Amino acid sequence: MITSTFDPNPTAKLNPFVNPDAVKVDACIITFSYIIEKFVTETYDCEKIGESKSVTGNTPIYLIKYKNKKFAFFKSYVGAPAAAASVEDTRAVFSTDKYILFGGCGCLDREIARGKVMIPTAAYRDEGTSYHYAPASDYIDVPGCDAVEAFMKENEIAYVRGKTWTTDAIFRETEDNFAKHKADGCISVEMECAGVQAVCTFRGLKLFVFFTSGDLLDSPKWTMRAKEGQIKHTQHDSGHFEIAIGLADYISEE
Repeated sequence: MITSTFDPNPTAKLNPFVNPDAVKVDACIITFSYIIEKFVTETYDCEKIGESKSVTGNTPIYLIKYKNKKFAFFKSYVGAPAAAASVEDTRAVFSTDKYILFGGCGCLDREIARGKVMIPTAAYRDEGTSYHYAPASDYIDVPGCDAVEAFMKENEIAYVRGKTWTTDAIFRETEDNFAKHKADGCISVEMECAGVQAVCTFRGLKLFVFFTSGDLLDSPKWTMRAKEGQIKHTQHDSGHFEIAIGLADYISEE
């Protein structure tokens, strides 16, 4: 059973390489948007410092200089296995104990106003990765939520906080599963939070997560809630990177 696969032994057959001479940064920012990646590389003082190598293609890793601080930045593939492995893999390139993860999510509650940042407080583990990094449980806590909320309050950014549903199967978000998770207090559904949080907890890293509310599940039919080609108010909105780098600056002072 997948719920019995956790082994607390930190040594595996294949282990991530943690480079003792890696570039030290104040925090790492992870996006999933190729549009935001393009925006960052064209707008900020950044340079490529390495790659995360994969058979599907290498992922460039950048160093951003911002307010006399250094932040790592990269675009992850979608899904808990890919995003979690990226966190493990990139520690060969840079060194930090603070990771910021942001991207799009589905909204499970129509009463939540569109345009608010969504802050997960705990993630329902409807994926496989987390069970290899943490003992079995329905949810994994997201301890960084309080710091994310404090930043949003201080900067007067509209937000809502609540539990999220992390799933591996976007095309199996059925009506019954939607209703069950909404009734349990989940306000969003996405594919990475539980897995990446489990890795960070296991490795002694700090994770700070926020989502952009995108498609709506809480309606008779699934609704995209964005026009074709729309960027503003979607997960590709560069304004959300501005939030992420501001959050990086904020948590690096802690």
